[in-house]
Amino acid sequence: MIETMRQRRSIRRYADKEISEQLLNELLEVAMRASNTGNMQLYSVVVTRDAAMKEKLSPAHFNQPMIKGAPVVLTVCADANRFVKWADQRRAKAGFNNFETFTAAFIDAVIFAEAFAEAAEERGLGLCYLGTTTYNAGPIVEALHLPKLVVPVVTLTVGYPDEQPAQSERLPLSAIVHNETYRDYTPQSIDTLYHDKEALPANIQFVKENNKETLAQVFTDVRYTKVNNEYFSEEFKKVLKEQGFDR
Repeated sequence: MIETMRQRRSIRRYADKEISEQLLNELLEVAMRASNTGNMQLYSVVVTRDAAMKEKLSPAHFNQPMIKGAPVVLTVCADANRFVKWADQRRAKAGFNNFETFTAAFIDAVIFAEAFAEAAEERGLGLCYLGTTTYNAGPIVEALHLPKLVVPVVTLTVGYPDEQPAQSERLPLSAIVHNETYRDYTPQSIDTLYHDKEALPANIQFVKENNKETLAQVFTDVRYTKVNNEYFSEEFKKVLKEQGFDR
C-alpha cells in the first residue's frame, strides 16, 4: 500500500474496459471500513456508469473529458439524511440541520473517498479527483436528485489507466510538519521550501505561458482568483441552506 501511494498520479485517460460490479462493490465495502464521526457514517456515494447521466454531470465539472471518458464516476456526498430518517423512525430527535453536522459529514465523505482511492489503486485502477464538485454543487444536486441534508463534496473518476503521466511535484516534508507547536514561516523558509517547485522547468514554462512574473501569481491571478473564490463560496453556501444545513 505504501509503495502504491508513493506512485500516485492523477489519471485522466482510461482504457476502454469496464470495472466489474464485483470489484467495484468490493472496493466500496473496503472504503466503508474507514474512520468516521461517531460511527454514524454521514456520507453516501452515487455511482454513475450510464452515459446519459455522465452527460448531465459533465457541465457541472466544466466539461472535463474525464467525466465522459471514465467507466465509473463516483460522487461522494455529505449525508445526514439517512441518519435523521433512522432517528425519526426510532423516536429520536436528531438536531443535524447545522454547520457542525455538515462539517462532520464532509470529513466523513472525504475520508471515505481517500480510502476508496487507496484500495482502487492497489487493484490497478487509476483515479482523478475533481475539485469542481463544490463549485457547482447545485447542478449536481439537481442531476442526482439529492434530497435535503445531502450535499456533494467529492467526485472521483475511476478506470483502468490508459496513460502514465508524470507525478505532480510535492513540497518537502518540512513544509507541512510542525513538531509540538506550529512554527510560522519566515521569508527565508518560504524561499527554501518553494525553491524546487519554482525551479521545475514545467512550472517555469507555466509562468511564461500565463504571462506572469511568479508561479504564485499563476495560482492567484489565473487559476484561483479572488473573484471566483468568493463567487463559488456564496454559491456553495446557498446550496447548504437549500439542502437544509441552515443553522
